[in-house]
Amino acid sequence: MKTQSRPFPTIIPMRTLLALLLLTLTAVARPPNVIFILTDDQGWGDAKFAGHPYVKTPNLDRLAKEGTWLRQFYVAATVCSPSRAAFMTAHYPARHQIHGHFSDHAQNAARSMPDWLDAEVTTLPDLLKQAGYATAHFGKWHLGHGKDAPAPEAYGFDVSKTVNSSGPSLGDEGKEPYFRARSTTLMVDETIKFAQANKDRPFYVNLWTLVPHAALKPTPEQLAVYAELQPKADDPAFGEWTRKYYANAKDLRSQMQVFCASLTDLDTQVGRLLDALDTLGLTNDTLIFFSSDNGPEDYRIGNAANAGVGSPGPLRARKRSMHEGGIRTFGLVRWPGKVPAGRVEETAVTGGVDFLPTIAALAGVKVPASLAPDGEDKSAHWLGGGAAPRTRPLHWEWISGVQGPEDGYMPPPLCVRDGQWKLFVKHDGQGAQLFDIPKDAAEKHDVAAANPEVVKELTAKALAWAKTLPASPARDKFVAGGAVRTTPRTGQKTKANLDRPKIFESWDKNKDGFLAKDEFIPHMGDQADAPARFIRFDQDKDGRLSKDEFVRAGN
Repeated sequence: MKTQSRPFPTIIPMRTLLALLLLTLTAVARPPNVIFILTDDQGWGDAKFAGHPYVKTPNLDRLAKEGTWLRQFYVAATVCSPSRAAFMTAHYPARHQIHGHFSDHAQNAARSMPDWLDAEVTTLPDLLKQAGYATAHFGKWHLGHGKDAPAPEAYGFDVSKTVNSSGPSLGDEGKEPYFRARSTTLMVDETIKFAQANKDRPFYVNLWTLVPHAALKPTPEQLAVYAELQPKADDPAFGEWTRKYYANAKDLRSQMQVFCASLTDLDTQVGRLLDALDTLGLTNDTLIFFSSDNGPEDYRIGNAANAGVGSPGPLRARKRSMHEGGIRTFGLVRWPGKVPAGRVEETAVTGGVDFLPTIAALAGVKVPASLAPDGEDKSAHWLGGGAAPRTRPLHWEWISGVQGPEDGYMPPPLCVRDGQWKLFVKHDGQGAQLFDIPKDAAEKHDVAAANPEVVKELTAKALAWAKTLPASPARDKFVAGGAVRTTPRTGQKTKANLDRPKIFESWDKNKDGFLAKDEFIPHMGDQADAPARFIRFDQDKDGRLSKDEFVRAGN
Protein backbone atom coordinates (compact mmCIF):
# COMPACT_ATOMS: atom_id res chain seq x y z
CA MET A 1 0.00 0.00 0.00
CA LYS A 2 1.35 3.33 -0.94
CA THR A 3 1.87 5.77 1.82
CA GLN A 4 1.13 9.46 1.33
CA SER A 5 4.06 11.64 2.22
CA ARG A 6 3.45 14.91 4.04
CA PRO A 7 4.93 17.83 2.12
CA PHE A 8 7.15 20.34 3.81
CA PRO A 9 5.40 23.70 4.46
CA THR A 10 5.99 26.22 1.70
CA ILE A 11 7.54 29.51 2.73
CA ILE A 12 5.81 32.34 0.88
CA PRO A 13 7.76 35.58 0.47
CA MET A 14 6.17 38.58 2.20
CA ARG A 15 5.79 40.48 -1.09
CA THR A 16 3.88 37.56 -2.62
CA LEU A 17 1.73 37.23 0.50
CA LEU A 18 0.77 40.90 0.35
CA ALA A 19 -0.04 40.58 -3.35
CA LEU A 20 -2.27 37.57 -2.67
CA LEU A 21 -3.99 39.44 0.16
CA LEU A 22 -4.60 42.47 -2.07
CA LEU A 23 -5.95 40.20 -4.81
CA THR A 24 -8.33 38.58 -2.33
CA LEU A 25 -9.56 41.92 -1.01
CA THR A 26 -10.00 43.20 -4.56
CA ALA A 27 -12.07 40.14 -5.46
CA VAL A 28 -14.28 40.64 -2.42
CA ALA A 29 -14.71 44.36 -2.92
CA ARG A 30 -14.80 44.33 -6.71
CA PRO A 31 -16.47 47.52 -7.95
CA PRO A 32 -19.49 46.82 -10.13
CA ASN A 33 -19.62 46.89 -13.87
CA VAL A 34 -22.22 49.47 -14.88
CA ILE A 35 -24.44 49.37 -17.95
CA PHE A 36 -26.61 52.46 -18.34
CA ILE A 37 -29.47 51.80 -20.76
CA LEU A 38 -31.12 55.07 -21.77
CA THR A 39 -34.03 54.85 -24.18
CA ASP A 40 -35.32 57.77 -26.23
CA ASP A 41 -38.83 59.16 -25.62
CA GLN A 42 -40.12 56.12 -23.70
CA GLY A 43 -43.02 57.10 -21.46
CA TRP A 44 -43.44 56.25 -17.79
CA GLY A 45 -46.25 53.87 -18.74
CA ASP A 46 -44.51 52.20 -21.69
CA ALA A 47 -43.85 48.73 -20.27
CA LYS A 48 -46.02 45.82 -19.25
CA PHE A 49 -44.86 45.99 -15.63
CA ALA A 50 -45.89 49.68 -15.58
CA GLY A 51 -49.45 48.89 -16.64
CA HIS A 52 -49.39 49.28 -20.44
CA PRO A 53 -52.27 47.15 -21.73
CA TYR A 54 -50.74 46.16 -25.06
CA VAL A 55 -46.96 46.25 -25.25
CA LYS A 56 -45.00 43.06 -24.57
CA THR A 57 -41.85 43.73 -22.50
CA PRO A 58 -40.86 40.47 -20.74
CA ASN A 59 -37.25 41.53 -20.27
CA LEU A 60 -38.03 44.96 -18.83
CA ASP A 61 -40.49 43.16 -16.58
CA ARG A 62 -37.60 40.89 -15.58
CA LEU A 63 -35.44 43.90 -14.69
CA ALA A 64 -38.23 45.24 -12.50
CA LYS A 65 -38.74 41.84 -10.87
CA GLU A 66 -35.03 41.32 -10.22
CA GLY A 67 -34.30 44.89 -9.15
CA THR A 68 -35.80 48.07 -7.73
CA TRP A 69 -38.20 50.42 -9.49
CA LEU A 70 -37.70 54.02 -8.36
CA ARG A 71 -41.18 55.31 -9.16
CA GLN A 72 -40.34 58.95 -8.44
CA PHE A 73 -37.23 59.19 -10.59
CA TYR A 74 -36.89 62.42 -12.60
CA VAL A 75 -34.69 63.40 -15.50
CA ALA A 76 -33.27 66.93 -15.48
CA ALA A 77 -34.97 68.22 -18.63
CA THR A 78 -37.99 67.80 -20.87
CA VAL A 79 -35.95 66.90 -23.99
CA CYS A 80 -32.93 64.81 -24.86
CA SER A 81 -29.68 66.83 -24.95
CA PRO A 82 -30.03 68.64 -21.62
CA SER A 83 -31.29 65.48 -19.96
CA ARG A 84 -28.24 63.54 -21.19
CA ALA A 85 -25.86 66.31 -20.12
CA ALA A 86 -27.16 66.07 -16.55
CA PHE A 87 -26.55 62.32 -16.39
CA MET A 88 -22.98 62.86 -17.57
CA THR A 89 -22.09 65.81 -15.33
CA ALA A 90 -24.39 65.80 -12.24
CA HIS A 91 -25.18 69.42 -13.16
CA TYR A 92 -28.45 71.02 -14.11
CA PRO A 93 -28.14 71.56 -17.88
CA ALA A 94 -28.77 75.31 -17.65
CA ARG A 95 -25.38 75.58 -15.92
CA HIS A 96 -23.91 74.69 -19.32
CA GLN A 97 -26.38 76.84 -21.28
CA ILE A 98 -28.04 73.70 -22.68
CA HIS A 99 -31.67 74.82 -22.87
CA GLY A 100 -32.91 72.41 -25.54
CA HIS A 101 -31.68 69.78 -28.00
CA PHE A 102 -28.45 70.43 -29.88
CA SER A 103 -29.16 71.40 -33.49
CA ASP A 104 -27.27 73.35 -36.16
CA HIS A 105 -25.26 76.41 -35.20
CA ALA A 106 -27.99 78.92 -36.13
CA GLN A 107 -30.65 77.25 -34.01
CA ASN A 108 -28.25 76.71 -31.10
CA ALA A 109 -27.30 80.40 -31.22
CA ALA A 110 -30.98 81.41 -31.29
CA ARG A 111 -31.37 79.66 -27.93
CA SER A 112 -28.09 81.04 -26.52
CA MET A 113 -26.65 77.52 -26.56
CA PRO A 114 -23.15 76.25 -27.38
CA ASP A 115 -22.80 73.71 -30.16
CA TRP A 116 -21.76 70.90 -27.79
CA LEU A 117 -21.21 70.03 -24.17
CA ASP A 118 -17.86 71.47 -23.07
CA ALA A 119 -15.35 68.62 -23.20
CA GLU A 120 -13.38 70.21 -20.36
CA VAL A 121 -16.22 69.44 -17.94
CA THR A 122 -15.55 66.43 -15.71
CA THR A 123 -17.92 63.58 -16.54
CA LEU A 124 -18.76 60.26 -14.92
CA PRO A 125 -16.77 58.32 -17.56
CA ASP A 126 -13.79 60.59 -16.83
CA LEU A 127 -13.89 59.66 -13.14
CA LEU A 128 -14.40 55.94 -13.75
CA LYS A 129 -11.69 55.76 -16.38
CA GLN A 130 -9.21 57.39 -13.98
CA ALA A 131 -10.16 54.71 -11.44
CA GLY A 132 -9.30 51.87 -13.82
CA TYR A 133 -12.64 51.25 -15.53
CA ALA A 134 -12.90 50.40 -19.21
CA THR A 135 -15.47 52.81 -20.68
CA ALA A 136 -17.62 52.77 -23.81
CA HIS A 137 -20.55 54.58 -25.40
CA PHE A 138 -22.78 52.80 -27.92
CA GLY A 139 -25.82 54.43 -29.52
CA LYS A 140 -27.28 57.90 -29.55
CA TRP A 141 -25.03 60.76 -28.40
CA HIS A 142 -26.76 64.11 -29.10
CA LEU A 143 -24.37 66.11 -26.94
CA GLY A 144 -23.01 67.94 -29.96
CA HIS A 145 -21.83 66.96 -33.42
CA GLY A 146 -20.62 68.48 -36.65
CA LYS A 147 -17.57 70.55 -37.58
CA ASP A 148 -14.98 70.70 -34.77
CA ALA A 149 -17.28 68.97 -32.25
CA PRO A 150 -15.37 66.68 -29.86
CA ALA A 151 -15.92 62.94 -30.29
CA PRO A 152 -17.29 60.93 -27.32
CA GLU A 153 -13.72 59.85 -26.53
CA ALA A 154 -13.04 63.42 -25.39
CA TYR A 155 -15.52 62.89 -22.54
CA GLY A 156 -13.82 59.87 -20.97
CA PHE A 157 -14.75 56.97 -23.23
CA ASP A 158 -12.20 54.44 -24.45
CA VAL A 159 -14.34 53.43 -27.42
CA SER A 160 -17.60 54.50 -29.03
CA LYS A 161 -19.92 53.74 -31.92
CA THR A 162 -22.60 56.35 -32.12
CA VAL A 163 -25.30 58.32 -33.88
CA ASN A 164 -25.48 62.13 -33.53
CA SER A 165 -21.79 62.54 -32.79
CA SER A 166 -18.49 63.30 -34.47
CA GLY A 167 -17.05 59.96 -33.39
CA PRO A 168 -17.08 56.49 -34.98
CA SER A 169 -20.48 55.78 -36.51
CA LEU A 170 -22.84 52.97 -35.60
CA GLY A 171 -24.32 53.03 -39.11
CA ASP A 172 -26.06 55.13 -41.75
CA GLU A 173 -29.84 55.44 -41.65
CA GLY A 174 -29.76 57.20 -45.01
CA LYS A 175 -28.51 54.01 -46.67
CA GLU A 176 -30.45 51.45 -44.63
CA PRO A 177 -34.23 51.94 -44.46
CA TYR A 178 -34.53 49.66 -41.42
CA PHE A 179 -31.46 51.02 -39.65
CA ARG A 180 -33.40 52.43 -36.69
CA ALA A 181 -35.40 49.21 -36.37
CA ARG A 182 -32.17 47.20 -36.14
CA SER A 183 -30.05 49.76 -34.32
CA THR A 184 -30.64 48.35 -30.83
CA THR A 185 -29.31 45.01 -32.04
CA LEU A 186 -26.11 46.71 -33.20
CA MET A 187 -25.70 48.49 -29.85
CA VAL A 188 -26.22 45.31 -27.88
CA ASP A 189 -23.76 43.48 -30.14
CA GLU A 190 -21.12 46.09 -29.34
CA THR A 191 -21.92 46.02 -25.63
CA ILE A 192 -21.61 42.23 -25.45
CA LYS A 193 -18.26 42.32 -27.28
CA PHE A 194 -17.02 45.04 -24.95
CA ALA A 195 -18.14 43.12 -21.86
CA GLN A 196 -16.42 39.96 -23.09
CA ALA A 197 -13.19 41.83 -23.82
CA ASN A 198 -13.20 43.46 -20.37
CA LYS A 199 -14.75 40.74 -18.22
CA ASP A 200 -11.70 40.62 -15.93
CA ARG A 201 -11.86 44.33 -15.04
CA PRO A 202 -14.67 46.72 -14.14
CA PHE A 203 -16.32 48.39 -17.12
CA TYR A 204 -18.88 51.12 -17.76
CA VAL A 205 -21.12 51.31 -20.83
CA ASN A 206 -23.62 53.91 -22.00
CA LEU A 207 -26.13 52.00 -24.14
CA TRP A 208 -28.32 54.84 -25.40
CA THR A 209 -30.96 53.66 -27.86
CA LEU A 210 -32.65 55.42 -30.78
CA VAL A 211 -35.96 53.69 -30.10
CA PRO A 212 -38.75 54.65 -29.52
CA HIS A 213 -37.91 58.14 -30.88
CA ALA A 214 -39.56 59.07 -34.17
CA ALA A 215 -39.59 58.16 -36.91
CA LEU A 216 -40.26 54.47 -36.27
CA LYS A 217 -40.23 51.92 -39.05
CA PRO A 218 -40.22 48.40 -37.64
CA THR A 219 -39.31 45.51 -39.91
CA PRO A 220 -42.17 43.32 -41.18
CA GLU A 221 -41.04 40.62 -38.72
CA GLN A 222 -41.19 43.03 -35.78
CA LEU A 223 -44.56 44.38 -36.87
CA ALA A 224 -46.08 40.91 -37.26
CA VAL A 225 -46.09 40.48 -33.47
CA TYR A 226 -48.89 43.06 -33.27
CA ALA A 227 -50.81 42.23 -36.44
CA GLU A 228 -54.01 41.55 -34.46
CA LEU A 229 -53.72 44.50 -32.07
CA GLN A 230 -56.94 46.47 -31.60
CA PRO A 231 -56.17 49.29 -29.13
CA LYS A 232 -58.90 51.30 -27.44
CA ALA A 233 -58.60 55.05 -27.00
CA ASP A 234 -60.53 54.84 -23.74
CA ASP A 235 -58.75 51.80 -22.30
CA PRO A 236 -59.14 52.02 -18.51
CA ALA A 237 -55.53 50.87 -18.08
CA PHE A 238 -54.46 54.35 -19.19
CA GLY A 239 -54.72 57.37 -16.93
CA GLU A 240 -57.25 60.13 -17.59
CA TRP A 241 -54.76 62.41 -19.37
CA THR A 242 -53.70 59.58 -21.69
CA ARG A 243 -57.27 58.51 -22.49
CA LYS A 244 -58.21 62.07 -23.46
CA TYR A 245 -55.14 62.33 -25.65
CA TYR A 246 -55.72 59.04 -27.47
CA ALA A 247 -59.36 59.91 -28.09
CA ASN A 248 -58.15 62.54 -30.58
CA ALA A 249 -55.46 60.42 -32.22
CA LYS A 250 -55.83 59.61 -35.89
CA ASP A 251 -55.37 55.96 -36.88
CA LEU A 252 -54.60 54.88 -33.33
CA ARG A 253 -54.42 51.22 -34.36
CA SER A 254 -51.62 51.70 -36.90
CA GLN A 255 -49.69 54.06 -34.64
CA MET A 256 -49.92 51.73 -31.64
CA GLN A 257 -48.92 48.70 -33.72
CA VAL A 258 -45.78 50.44 -34.95
CA PHE A 259 -44.92 51.79 -31.51
CA CYS A 260 -45.41 48.51 -29.68
CA ALA A 261 -43.50 46.55 -32.33
CA SER A 262 -40.53 48.88 -32.01
CA LEU A 263 -40.53 48.80 -28.22
CA THR A 264 -40.86 45.02 -28.08
CA ASP A 265 -37.79 44.60 -30.28
CA LEU A 266 -35.89 46.93 -27.94
CA ASP A 267 -37.03 44.66 -25.10
CA THR A 268 -35.86 41.59 -27.01
CA GLN A 269 -32.38 43.06 -27.39
CA VAL A 270 -32.25 43.91 -23.66
CA GLY A 271 -33.02 40.24 -23.09
CA ARG A 272 -30.09 39.24 -25.30
CA LEU A 273 -27.83 41.43 -23.18
CA LEU A 274 -29.08 39.90 -19.93
CA ASP A 275 -28.55 36.41 -21.32
CA ALA A 276 -25.02 37.32 -22.44
CA LEU A 277 -24.14 38.57 -18.95
CA ASP A 278 -25.39 35.24 -17.58
CA THR A 279 -23.23 33.33 -20.05
CA LEU A 280 -20.16 35.43 -19.24
CA GLY A 281 -20.70 34.96 -15.52
CA LEU A 282 -21.00 38.73 -15.05
CA THR A 283 -24.60 39.06 -13.88
CA ASN A 284 -23.85 39.40 -10.17
CA ASP A 285 -20.99 41.82 -10.88
CA THR A 286 -23.02 44.14 -13.09
CA LEU A 287 -25.32 46.99 -12.12
CA ILE A 288 -27.87 47.88 -14.79
CA PHE A 289 -29.65 51.22 -14.66
CA PHE A 290 -32.55 51.71 -17.08
CA SER A 291 -34.30 54.99 -17.83
CA SER A 292 -35.52 57.23 -20.64
CA ASP A 293 -34.28 60.71 -21.50
CA ASN A 294 -37.76 62.30 -21.18
CA GLY A 295 -41.44 61.54 -21.54
CA PRO A 296 -43.23 60.24 -24.66
CA GLU A 297 -43.51 62.16 -27.90
CA ASP A 298 -46.68 63.83 -29.15
CA TYR A 299 -48.24 62.55 -32.38
CA ARG A 300 -49.07 66.16 -33.32
CA ILE A 301 -45.38 67.07 -33.61
CA GLY A 302 -44.41 67.14 -37.29
CA ASN A 303 -41.71 64.45 -37.19
CA ALA A 304 -43.34 62.21 -34.58
CA ALA A 305 -44.88 59.81 -37.10
CA ASN A 306 -45.95 56.64 -35.31
CA ALA A 307 -43.84 57.25 -32.21
CA GLY A 308 -46.35 59.71 -30.79
CA VAL A 309 -48.55 57.26 -28.88
CA GLY A 310 -46.13 56.45 -26.08
CA SER A 311 -47.81 56.50 -22.71
CA PRO A 312 -47.07 58.59 -19.60
CA GLY A 313 -49.55 56.35 -17.80
CA PRO A 314 -51.59 58.34 -15.28
CA LEU A 315 -49.14 61.26 -15.36
CA ARG A 316 -49.94 64.63 -16.91
CA ALA A 317 -48.46 65.81 -20.23
CA ARG A 318 -45.60 64.50 -22.34
CA LYS A 319 -42.20 65.42 -23.74
CA ARG A 320 -41.39 69.18 -23.63
CA SER A 321 -43.38 69.64 -20.44
CA MET A 322 -42.22 69.95 -16.83
CA HIS A 323 -45.42 68.25 -15.73
CA GLU A 324 -44.87 64.70 -14.48
CA GLY A 325 -45.38 63.01 -17.85
CA GLY A 326 -42.52 64.99 -19.40
CA ILE A 327 -39.82 64.54 -16.75
CA ARG A 328 -40.70 61.46 -14.70
CA THR A 329 -39.22 58.33 -16.26
CA PHE A 330 -38.29 54.80 -15.27
CA GLY A 331 -35.58 54.41 -12.68
CA LEU A 332 -34.92 50.66 -12.80
CA VAL A 333 -31.85 49.43 -10.90
CA ARG A 334 -30.67 45.81 -10.94
CA TRP A 335 -27.58 44.49 -9.17
CA PRO A 336 -28.27 40.94 -7.95
CA GLY A 337 -27.44 40.40 -4.31
CA LYS A 338 -26.86 44.12 -3.70
CA VAL A 339 -29.97 46.01 -4.85
CA PRO A 340 -33.20 44.56 -3.43
CA ALA A 341 -35.18 42.51 -5.91
CA GLY A 342 -38.85 43.14 -6.52
CA ARG A 343 -38.86 46.42 -4.60
CA VAL A 344 -41.16 49.21 -5.76
CA GLU A 345 -39.94 52.45 -4.19
CA GLU A 346 -42.88 54.83 -4.05
CA THR A 347 -41.67 57.75 -1.96
CA ALA A 348 -38.01 58.62 -2.51
CA VAL A 349 -37.47 61.51 -4.93
CA THR A 350 -34.35 60.94 -7.05
CA GLY A 351 -33.08 62.50 -10.26
CA GLY A 352 -30.70 62.37 -13.18
CA VAL A 353 -28.32 64.75 -11.40
CA ASP A 354 -27.94 62.07 -8.69
CA PHE A 355 -26.64 59.47 -11.16
CA LEU A 356 -22.97 60.51 -11.19
CA PRO A 357 -22.46 60.81 -7.41
CA THR A 358 -24.39 57.58 -6.82
CA ILE A 359 -22.46 55.49 -9.34
CA ALA A 360 -19.18 57.01 -8.19
CA ALA A 361 -19.96 56.00 -4.60
CA LEU A 362 -20.84 52.43 -5.61
CA ALA A 363 -17.61 52.23 -7.62
CA GLY A 364 -15.55 53.58 -4.73
CA VAL A 365 -14.58 56.66 -6.72
CA LYS A 366 -14.24 60.03 -5.02
CA VAL A 367 -16.06 62.94 -6.63
CA PRO A 368 -13.72 65.96 -6.61
CA ALA A 369 -15.00 69.01 -4.77
CA SER A 370 -14.31 71.07 -7.90
CA LEU A 371 -17.06 69.21 -9.75
CA ALA A 372 -19.66 70.68 -7.35
CA PRO A 373 -22.48 68.26 -8.25
CA ASP A 374 -26.07 69.44 -8.08
CA GLY A 375 -27.13 65.88 -7.32
CA GLU A 376 -26.71 63.70 -4.27
CA ASP A 377 -25.25 60.27 -3.52
CA LYS A 378 -28.24 57.93 -3.31
CA SER A 379 -26.24 54.70 -3.17
CA ALA A 380 -27.38 53.75 0.34
CA HIS A 381 -30.98 54.01 -0.79
CA TRP A 382 -30.34 52.03 -3.97
CA LEU A 383 -28.82 49.26 -1.84
CA GLY A 384 -31.92 48.98 0.32
CA GLY A 385 -31.52 51.70 2.89
CA GLY A 386 -34.40 53.91 3.92
CA ALA A 387 -35.64 56.76 1.79
CA ALA A 388 -33.75 59.59 3.47
CA PRO A 389 -35.10 63.04 2.56
CA ARG A 390 -33.17 65.02 0.01
CA THR A 391 -30.88 67.69 1.42
CA ARG A 392 -31.63 69.83 -1.65
CA PRO A 393 -34.72 69.97 -3.89
CA LEU A 394 -34.73 69.16 -7.59
CA HIS A 395 -34.96 72.08 -10.04
CA TRP A 396 -35.91 72.61 -13.68
CA GLU A 397 -36.03 75.51 -16.12
CA TRP A 398 -37.74 75.33 -19.52
CA ILE A 399 -37.45 78.36 -21.78
CA SER A 400 -37.86 76.81 -25.22
CA GLY A 401 -41.49 77.83 -25.42
CA VAL A 402 -43.27 74.54 -26.11
CA GLN A 403 -45.34 72.53 -23.63
CA GLY A 404 -48.03 69.94 -23.99
CA PRO A 405 -50.22 68.24 -24.61
CA GLU A 406 -52.86 70.81 -23.61
CA ASP A 407 -53.44 73.22 -26.49
CA GLY A 408 -52.47 76.77 -25.73
CA TYR A 409 -51.31 75.96 -22.19
CA MET A 410 -47.82 76.68 -20.94
CA PRO A 411 -47.05 76.59 -17.20
CA PRO A 412 -44.47 78.92 -15.65
CA PRO A 413 -40.88 78.18 -16.73
CA LEU A 414 -39.32 77.41 -13.32
CA CYS A 415 -40.13 74.25 -11.42
CA VAL A 416 -39.00 72.82 -8.07
CA ARG A 417 -39.75 69.48 -6.39
CA ASP A 418 -39.23 69.51 -2.62
CA GLY A 419 -40.64 66.69 -0.52
CA GLN A 420 -44.28 66.15 -1.39
CA TRP A 421 -44.58 69.50 -3.14
CA LYS A 422 -44.01 70.57 -6.73
CA LEU A 423 -44.14 74.27 -7.61
CA PHE A 424 -44.22 76.09 -10.94
CA VAL A 425 -43.40 79.81 -10.90
CA LYS A 426 -42.26 82.61 -13.18
CA HIS A 427 -38.82 84.22 -12.95
CA ASP A 428 -40.42 87.25 -11.28
CA GLY A 429 -42.03 85.10 -8.59
CA GLN A 430 -45.54 85.42 -9.99
CA GLY A 431 -48.03 82.87 -11.32
CA ALA A 432 -47.27 80.12 -8.80
CA GLN A 433 -48.96 76.73 -9.19
CA LEU A 434 -48.58 74.08 -6.49
CA PHE A 435 -49.23 70.33 -6.60
CA ASP A 436 -49.12 67.65 -3.90
CA ILE A 437 -47.52 64.92 -6.03
CA PRO A 438 -47.98 61.85 -3.80
CA LYS A 439 -51.71 62.61 -3.65
CA ASP A 440 -52.06 64.05 -7.16
CA ALA A 441 -49.57 62.56 -9.62
CA ALA A 442 -51.88 63.61 -12.46
CA GLU A 443 -51.47 67.27 -11.35
CA LYS A 444 -55.16 68.01 -11.62
CA HIS A 445 -55.49 70.13 -8.48
CA ASP A 446 -53.53 73.36 -8.02
CA VAL A 447 -53.42 73.82 -4.23
CA ALA A 448 -51.40 77.06 -4.17
CA ALA A 449 -54.22 79.12 -2.67
CA ALA A 450 -54.62 76.70 0.24
CA ASN A 451 -50.90 76.59 1.05
CA PRO A 452 -49.52 80.15 0.92
CA GLU A 453 -46.57 79.43 3.23
CA VAL A 454 -45.43 76.50 1.07
CA VAL A 455 -45.74 78.68 -2.03
CA LYS A 456 -43.67 81.41 -0.38
CA GLU A 457 -40.93 78.99 0.72
CA LEU A 458 -40.64 77.14 -2.60
CA THR A 459 -40.83 80.33 -4.65
CA ALA A 460 -37.84 81.64 -2.68
CA LYS A 461 -35.94 78.40 -3.36
CA ALA A 462 -36.75 78.46 -7.09
CA LEU A 463 -35.71 82.10 -7.51
CA ALA A 464 -32.54 81.61 -5.45
CA TRP A 465 -31.60 78.66 -7.66
CA ALA A 466 -32.30 80.62 -10.84
CA LYS A 467 -29.89 83.31 -9.66
CA THR A 468 -27.08 80.73 -9.60
CA LEU A 469 -27.46 80.06 -13.34
CA PRO A 470 -25.24 81.79 -15.89
CA ALA A 471 -26.75 84.73 -17.74
CA SER A 472 -28.61 83.83 -20.94
CA PRO A 473 -30.02 86.12 -23.66
CA ALA A 474 -32.54 83.36 -24.42
CA ARG A 475 -33.78 83.53 -20.84
CA ASP A 476 -33.96 87.32 -20.98
CA LYS A 477 -36.00 87.12 -24.17
CA PHE A 478 -38.31 84.50 -22.71
CA VAL A 479 -38.87 86.45 -19.50
CA ALA A 480 -39.61 89.54 -21.59
CA GLY A 481 -42.44 87.66 -23.27
CA GLY A 482 -40.86 85.92 -26.23
CA ALA A 483 -39.79 82.38 -26.99
CA VAL A 484 -37.68 80.67 -29.60
CA ARG A 485 -39.99 78.53 -31.71
CA THR A 486 -43.51 77.83 -32.88
CA THR A 487 -46.00 76.14 -30.58
CA PRO A 488 -46.89 73.08 -32.69
CA ARG A 489 -50.24 72.39 -31.01
CA THR A 490 -52.03 75.49 -32.30
CA GLY A 491 -49.78 76.88 -35.01
CA GLN A 492 -49.57 80.13 -33.08
CA LYS A 493 -46.24 81.86 -33.68
CA THR A 494 -44.14 83.01 -30.76
CA LYS A 495 -42.63 86.50 -30.74
CA ALA A 496 -39.19 85.24 -31.63
CA ASN A 497 -40.19 82.51 -34.06
CA LEU A 498 -37.42 81.25 -36.33
CA ASP A 499 -37.56 82.80 -39.81
CA ARG A 500 -37.80 79.67 -41.97
CA PRO A 501 -37.72 81.49 -45.34
CA LYS A 502 -34.48 83.18 -44.24
CA ILE A 503 -33.08 79.85 -43.03
CA PHE A 504 -33.96 78.31 -46.40
CA GLU A 505 -32.03 81.03 -48.23
CA SER A 506 -28.95 80.50 -46.06
CA TRP A 507 -28.99 76.71 -46.54
CA ASP A 508 -29.51 76.92 -50.32
CA LYS A 509 -25.80 77.12 -51.11
CA ASN A 510 -26.07 76.84 -54.90
CA LYS A 511 -29.02 79.29 -55.01
CA ASP A 512 -31.15 77.07 -57.24
CA GLY A 513 -34.27 77.60 -55.16
CA PHE A 514 -34.25 74.06 -53.73
CA LEU A 515 -32.57 72.16 -50.91
CA ALA A 516 -30.88 68.92 -51.86
CA LYS A 517 -30.22 66.26 -49.21
CA ASP A 518 -26.61 67.34 -48.77
CA GLU A 519 -27.78 70.92 -48.16
CA PHE A 520 -30.49 69.91 -45.67
CA ILE A 521 -29.14 66.98 -43.60
CA PRO A 522 -25.99 68.60 -42.08
CA HIS A 523 -28.18 71.19 -40.35
CA MET A 524 -30.38 68.67 -38.54
CA GLY A 525 -29.81 68.23 -34.81
CA ASP A 526 -30.99 64.61 -34.94
CA GLN A 527 -28.77 63.11 -37.62
CA ALA A 528 -30.35 59.69 -37.23
CA ASP A 529 -33.75 61.10 -38.16
CA ALA A 530 -32.51 63.59 -40.78
CA PRO A 531 -32.87 61.37 -43.90
CA ALA A 532 -36.38 60.31 -42.90
CA ARG A 533 -37.29 63.92 -42.09
CA PHE A 534 -36.12 65.00 -45.56
CA ILE A 535 -38.43 62.41 -47.12
CA ARG A 536 -41.38 63.57 -45.01
CA PHE A 537 -40.79 67.20 -45.95
CA ASP A 538 -40.53 66.33 -49.65
CA GLN A 539 -44.27 66.32 -50.35
CA ASP A 540 -44.06 66.03 -54.15
CA LYS A 541 -41.37 63.32 -53.88
CA ASP A 542 -39.03 64.91 -56.41
CA GLY A 543 -35.93 64.37 -54.25
CA ARG A 544 -35.51 68.01 -53.24
CA LEU A 545 -37.22 70.57 -51.01
CA SER A 546 -38.80 73.71 -52.40
CA LYS A 547 -39.01 76.80 -50.19
CA ASP A 548 -42.74 76.21 -49.80
CA GLU A 549 -42.22 72.61 -48.65
CA PHE A 550 -39.55 73.69 -46.19
CA VAL A 551 -41.59 76.54 -44.71
CA ARG A 552 -44.80 74.50 -44.46
CA ALA A 553 -42.92 71.71 -42.63
CA GLY A 554 -42.27 74.09 -39.76
CA ASN A 555 -45.92 75.04 -39.28
